[in-house]
Amino acid sequence: MPPSGEAYPTREEVVAYLAAYEARYNLPVIRPAEVELVHAEQDALVVETCPATWRARAVVSATGTWRAPYRPPYPDQARFEGMQIHSAQYRRPEEFAGQRVLVVGGGNSGAQIFAEVSQVADTTWVTQEPPTFLPDEVDGRVLFERATARWQAKQGIAADAPPPGGLGDVVMVPPVKAARDRGVLKAVRPFERFTPRGVVWPDERETEVDAVIWCTGFRPALQHLAALGLVEPSGRVAVDGTRSIKEPRLWLVGYGEWTGFASATLTGVMRSARDTAREIAQVLAPA
Repeated sequence: MPPSGEAYPTREEVVAYLAAYEARYNLPVIRPAEVELVHAEQDALVVETCPATWRARAVVSATGTWRAPYRPPYPDQARFEGMQIHSAQYRRPEEFAGQRVLVVGGGNSGAQIFAEVSQVADTTWVTQEPPTFLPDEVDGRVLFERATARWQAKQGIAADAPPPGGLGDVVMVPPVKAARDRGVLKAVRPFERFTPRGVVWPDERETEVDAVIWCTGFRPALQHLAALGLVEPSGRVAVDGTRSIKEPRLWLVGYGEWTGFASATLTGVMRSARDTAREIAQVLAPA
């Protein structure tokens, strides 16, 4: 990716990079094409989309997780009369100015959204466990170094010890640092249930709330594979590497740790995508 003027590339720079990548390799991308269903026949997997239907000896499902935001169930959640949105729908803090807001979720999204919204609203950060923060001098690249070290260990490749900490630790980006400097970067443990106007905490205190922002992650977007009967109660497909165990004509790439270390990111997906392409080439090669 070309150098950016910022510490991290902007959305526009990432989109431009992907467009240039597609053009550079003359990839035959068909869009728009919503995959409605994948089903099995004896000699092929059939991929049904809005513009056409394809029969394939191999299919790679790479729909990721971003289209399947997850909200954990809470007692009486449907009774709550305020706003509930997922971080996937969050756009700007000004939409919550002057309100009473709960930000639920202890990852980077929860920390960053809380940091922004707390500047304009009465905001409470709710996390399952006390959040763990990376040192100020450590940025998100360390997460990829950790993922790389784990991948190397799995491959039997000698490597330096990974940087300390976990993959789920919060990166201290400027808005999060600013919230800490304001003395508000504090989280509380979860509430127990909803009421029409708010939530009830374990000590039976009730707090009135106008909005809840769920920063509770995503699940694999696998609805198109339902007809294959492969999706387990966990929401995943059993794989060997990235290849489906029950349907060996299907590979899954880019869904997170279960399909390759850090594979839900552009940087992390490279290894598992490369290995998947090689494996498919071997499977489809003439005997």
